[in-house]
Amino acid sequence: MHLHRNLWSAALAVTAATLLASSPAHAGYDTPPEHLLKVLKAPPPPLPSVDPSGQRILLTTSQTYPSIERVARPYLKLAGVRLEPHNRSRHDTRAGYGIPACVADFTLVDIASGRETRVPLPAGACAGPAQWSPDGQRFAFQNAAAESVELWIGDAASGRIRKVPDVRLNPIFDSTVQWLDGSRTLLVKRVPANQGPAPADNSVPSSPDIQQALGGQGESSTYEARDLLASDHDEALFAYYGTSQLAVVDAASGSVRDVGRPAIYNGVNAAPDGVHVLTEAIKPPFSHTVTYQRFANDVAVLDVSKNTSTPIASLPLADHVPVHGVPEGPRAFDWRATAPATLVWAEALDKGDWNVTVPARDRVLMLSAPFTGKPVEIARTTQRFDGFDWTEQPGVAFLNEDDENRHWRHTSIVDIDDPRQPARVLWDLSSDELYGDPGRFVYRRLPNGAYVVRQDGDAVFLRGQGASTQGDRPFLDRLDLATLRSERLFRSSADAYEQFLGFTAQPGRFLTWHQSVIDPPNAFVRTLGARDDAAAQGEAQYASSTSQLTRLADPTPEVRQIKKRLVTYKRADGVDLSFTLYTPPGYREGTRLPAILYAYPADFASSAQAGQVSGSQQTFTRLAPYRLMLLAGYAIIDNASFPIVGDPKTAYDTYLEQLEADAKAAVDKAVELGVVDRDRIGVTGHSHGALMTANLIAHTDLFRAGVATSGSYNKTLTPFGFQNERRSVWQAQDVYIKASPFFYADRIKRPLLLVHGEDDANPGTEPIQSRKLFQAIRGNGGTTRLVMLPNEPHWYTALESNQQLVYEMLGWFDTYVKNAPAKK
Repeated sequence: MHLHRNLWSAALAVTAATLLASSPAHAGYDTPPEHLLKVLKAPPPPLPSVDPSGQRILLTTSQTYPSIERVARPYLKLAGVRLEPHNRSRHDTRAGYGIPACVADFTLVDIASGRETRVPLPAGACAGPAQWSPDGQRFAFQNAAAESVELWIGDAASGRIRKVPDVRLNPIFDSTVQWLDGSRTLLVKRVPANQGPAPADNSVPSSPDIQQALGGQGESSTYEARDLLASDHDEALFAYYGTSQLAVVDAASGSVRDVGRPAIYNGVNAAPDGVHVLTEAIKPPFSHTVTYQRFANDVAVLDVSKNTSTPIASLPLADHVPVHGVPEGPRAFDWRATAPATLVWAEALDKGDWNVTVPARDRVLMLSAPFTGKPVEIARTTQRFDGFDWTEQPGVAFLNEDDENRHWRHTSIVDIDDPRQPARVLWDLSSDELYGDPGRFVYRRLPNGAYVVRQDGDAVFLRGQGASTQGDRPFLDRLDLATLRSERLFRSSADAYEQFLGFTAQPGRFLTWHQSVIDPPNAFVRTLGARDDAAAQGEAQYASSTSQLTRLADPTPEVRQIKKRLVTYKRADGVDLSFTLYTPPGYREGTRLPAILYAYPADFASSAQAGQVSGSQQTFTRLAPYRLMLLAGYAIIDNASFPIVGDPKTAYDTYLEQLEADAKAAVDKAVELGVVDRDRIGVTGHSHGALMTANLIAHTDLFRAGVATSGSYNKTLTPFGFQNERRSVWQAQDVYIKASPFFYADRIKRPLLLVHGEDDANPGTEPIQSRKLFQAIRGNGGTTRLVMLPNEPHWYTALESNQQLVYEMLGWFDTYVKNAPAKK
């Protein structure tokens, strides 16, 4: 049953039960009030990208929301990838959560002069993000045209762009376009010439779909069945659309030369020498149980000058990988950035299973061209290998390890060319640690295209979020590798949020991206001055002068009237918590408002990290759909801390108790501040936050109503783990049931709105989750409403869908929270 758009006003005067019993069929998408709609449609701020030479910035502005017409285009679901067959463009992002956003505008900014050059995109273009050439003189991007995905190359000095003729890209498995041999050429995956038509489907099944298990454990993530292969025809389509021809494109002339043979290339990665290319090619038989990332594949190195290929490894189907584990055999192949053509990879020593106790979990191997010798073992890691960061000095690299069992990370400084040199510990800390996070390395791109950690003599640079008890204050540090001591070059002021972007071509200068509550994001140039020995702890130890480079305008000045502040408090057991409190335009202190709490529970191994403040109250305020309720007179208790604290192996034993304690602490604090009316609070969340929402409605009386979007409400349908719960449902049945509001639907008496995308393929949040919970609540006499958004994945993409979401949320909360009768 559905409520018609005209019934929300009537809902204020009649009971919800009467409405649900008499609601007519619904037609068309609804829209919220115009003042909310205007803000929803406002363009997002551009994303800045500094070219490798430090001479220019490219500002990329994406389309806010595509139309439902675009989102509803026919597409194929092929083993975890979604593809539009009419032009072979991707219908999902790499994470699988929504269709890729089209770039609406590219603007080049000259750093020295501030001159802006708008790039003239072709009419009707759906461009993808641009990729700088290593010398910063060109950029390349893909354009999803009507019949193909095109390759375009731009000139950075003039902004002029041109299409490379006769190249139909095949972006099905990413790594579609990359610079090769420095800035002279590009390596691309293209549709093979003369491939012929796609395999036809005669609609008559050729055989049943048969799967079998012949013993042995086979735990795996739960995938949406509609995205897996399920027939011989699906397999034929996967092979047809997955097959690519590798080609080398001359960036100056546009000439194209095919290299290698057509294959189902998944990963493609060029070596620093510009001659050798690592290829990972998927091979049959194809599984109907897992997605393409687990399919069997052959790893090889292609010599693009000789057109020969050298095999490295043949990897079988990986359909028995433990949850949170890794496949057995060689994995994580990459090139050494400081050598012409040297491969590095890892192999598990614990069968890829975190449950196994071993002295070392991984060994790391290395093999150089011509790749015919025996690999050399260069390291063994106590925990899971997490890659190298290579410096400009060949003998210095950073070896990273990760421990999922403890939420721990370890980084050591190593010389892989001289194993006699002992490793030096650089960092050893919780992966949940925010306040003590040293940051991440600043990179420099070499002329050959390889990325290395930027160095200044014996020092490297670190950029970080700068989390603190007052919120994030991003920083730039210089770390001396001899003493392992850092000095702070820059730290964002407390009344703004300013991030390091990159160094300019002029020594002593760098770029930042500055914003505040009232100032939209803009680029600034900072010049380092003299050292300030009197600087306070944690502040910049060097003075710097600034000049504004870009002057982007505020698209929604009416939003600046919204106020926000950081609020800190404690859970009953002493765990530190926080939220951001937003108040609507024109709010008068002392007035109690209806409020909406938004949160996403997070798992922590220690309470010390669980209570750390993340995010900033100084960012330029933009309104997500639920925040638009501010323009309707609500306060928002935003990003409230909802930690689930404990040993990662057993933390979910107390999930529900901790959830309730988190909610009570947040509500009590918001009421104590004198801003929120305790009797008029709603709750909302997405995905894991939707599970939280439904559980809080079922098990507490803190909230008058809830809105849960794209949630998973019956955890027994993901039997081999969820979030950080590693035990199976057969090992911890009570935990799964207790976390599942489906089994407590008879207790859901407060109104609960359920919204879900019809095409959600996120593991665990299949659309059936919302359908079944709706049926369970309805069958037990509860007040509920189910809104299924056509063609939408886990995150809603179309403008019409987001308009509907805002309309539904506003109507639900107005009816059951703002205008609800007083509690009896």
